[in-house]
Amino acid sequence: MKTRQYIITSLVALFSVVALAQQTPAPEQSGAITITGATAHVGNGEIIENAVIVMEDGKLTTVADGKVIKMAPKGTVIDAQGKHIYPGFIATNTTLGLVEVGAVRPSNDDDEIGDMIPHVRALIAYNAESKVVESMRPNGVLMAQTRPLGGRISGTSSVVQLDAWNWEDAAYRADDGVWLNWPSSMTRGRWWLGEEPGFKPNKNYVKDIDEVKNFMENATAYAKGNTDQNLAFEAMKGVVSGAQNLYVAANGEREIRDILNFKRDMNIKNLVLVGAYEAPKVAKELAAANISVILQRVQETPSISDHDYDYNYKFAIDLVNAGVTVALGYDGEYWQVRNLPFYAGQITGQGMSDEEALKLITINPAKILGIDKTTGTLESGKDATLFISDGNALDMRTNNVTRAFIQGRDVSLETHQTKLYKRYNTKAQNGQ
Repeated sequence: MKTRQYIITSLVALFSVVALAQQTPAPEQSGAITITGATAHVGNGEIIENAVIVMEDGKLTTVADGKVIKMAPKGTVIDAQGKHIYPGFIATNTTLGLVEVGAVRPSNDDDEIGDMIPHVRALIAYNAESKVVESMRPNGVLMAQTRPLGGRISGTSSVVQLDAWNWEDAAYRADDGVWLNWPSSMTRGRWWLGEEPGFKPNKNYVKDIDEVKNFMENATAYAKGNTDQNLAFEAMKGVVSGAQNLYVAANGEREIRDILNFKRDMNIKNLVLVGAYEAPKVAKELAAANISVILQRVQETPSISDHDYDYNYKFAIDLVNAGVTVALGYDGEYWQVRNLPFYAGQITGQGMSDEEALKLITINPAKILGIDKTTGTLESGKDATLFISDGNALDMRTNNVTRAFIQGRDVSLETHQTKLYKRYNTKAQNGQ
């Protein structure tokens, strides 16, 4: 009876979420739009005061200083005097659209059965009508990478724009890379098997790495042809050729050094390190190997007890100073991704300028994801994916997004959260 009640309760919760999650994506841009007067934060370190930005057919056709270039506004004019314009923020390493309610299993589709499953595609499970997805836009997060979890090789991620009817419409770059969870050199004692609690060396570490190498060698051989079809190896062809990234999640220094050797030995062209907690110890080697890094949540407390309390706040700066391309990620989270700009803001408190920190959530992730030719900065010819904020978008006190555009479409900033805010704010004002 309890099992039956649990199932019924779960289904009711799921259907309630789906019923309330319907959105209407913005229509295609039908006419030119000119934004004037704002301070434009280009995303590559540049600032344009009193900017003039023109959007036509979903593209940026003019990004200029209004004091230097005099031109008649085109189409609809938006006076943004005193406000700030930013390229849409890009979130990496998320499960957006794959999980709706963590406690309701039927709404979770971020993990599949299997250990080496690169052919599992996160994109086809992406729920474009998710209430979680819509809650990103009011903070300026307009694009995201969604990825699968679990197993040794979890599957393939994709890049989506966050205003669409379905996953086909949302897809911005399909299947950008394959995700590998690197073996850990340490393991935790399993008390239920009579083992001592706490961490201890993983006796199977070398064996686990050999299994990954063997899989990669077989995938490389498969890519040369003349073998029977294998779905897993077929999905690795892009990694072998360099058309796709191999995202490798690891945190320890030993693991990161072993990954450097793995990249060299397996001749992997595009490898991205994810998590990278102890990466500052090998920052120069990472830069020399052309390995980009997607960091874990920088507002966490240190994972190692003798590290400085602000270790997570500042180690992004150490990597950037060493010449590593760094992006800020979210450890596969979904709800909290909306706080991405404030992660960048946290780093500015450690000595990095606002414009340099902005790169970590705009042009740098665009470069890592292979979409920098069309997005990531405010430049003529790129997609008109941007937003207007009353103040500094990296500061939670002044991040107040008033308009947002995805490929020129004027997207809604209304969410279930803003609706609840208005509802109860009115109630409070009425003294109820």
